[in-house]
Amino acid sequence: MSPLDHRRGGSEPAGFRLDRSEGKVFGVCAGLANYLGVDPLIVRLVFVAGTIVGFGSFILIYLAIALLAK
Repeated sequence: MSPLDHRRGGSEPAGFRLDRSEGKVFGVCAGLANYLGVDPLIVRLVFVAGTIVGFGSFILIYLAIALLAK
């Protein structure tokens, strides 16, 4: 059993889900943070930096994830 399996509490990997209870807008960053096991603030900062550096492309990625995720 790998450390990731133990952390999630089972042998099957948990799928990505939006976290609307901890999320600010759609719960994308909070869901990604839960999936990756990091602080949601870090994911939010990555999305903000990517939006500024990528001329808004991360906004489209964020919206695509919000529309396609469960």
